[in-house]
Amino acid sequence: MFRGWENFYLTIGSAAGALIGLLFVVVTLTAGRDRQSALRGVSLYMTPTVLHFVTVLCASAVVTAPGLPLWLLVALIALAVAVGFGNCVWAALGIRGLRQASEPVHWTDFWMYGVTPAGAYLLLGLADAFLLSRSEWAPRFLAAVLMGLLLCGIRNAWDLVTWIAPGRPDPNSQMVVLPPTSEAAPKPRPRKKAAS
Repeated sequence: MFRGWENFYLTIGSAAGALIGLLFVVVTLTAGRDRQSALRGVSLYMTPTVLHFVTVLCASAVVTAPGLPLWLLVALIALAVAVGFGNCVWAALGIRGLRQASEPVHWTDFWMYGVTPAGAYLLLGLADAFLLSRSEWAPRFLAAVLMGLLLCGIRNAWDLVTWIAPGRPDPNSQMVVLPPTSEAAPKPRPRKKAAS
């Protein structure tokens, strides 16, 4: 059923695996933040994003595994759908709770960390049902849904990095932060004339 799809799944599975590794680097950027706030952010924002990448990675591995019976493939994808969808609903409710607690939450967080990926997991469940029915176009539909989930994860990872990276200055840091200069560009220094 997936003959000829090996390169596609190798590509998206590798991308998902590499992005999981990069998210570990992003977690280190939270080192100077309040621990309670960082843990809440990790559970509501980081965990769902990592889970999207893990789903793409594992689905790619399962689809390309030689000799795997179709019923097992479908069961493993169904497990990923259940865990992923549940996590998205949990994240959406948690983000909605943050908004009601008057914490600064961007309006896209609820939609991009909760609703959009939850919809992708529902589509993944539909693709799984098509696989079970041995539909001719099920592999294409599965590939499209996994690609969409990967792109959603990339968007969310980018959002996390751009929010975490600027950060707040650590009062215990030894780094000196200089104020911006009023000059747009440094003036060139005059050259010394060579002695003749």
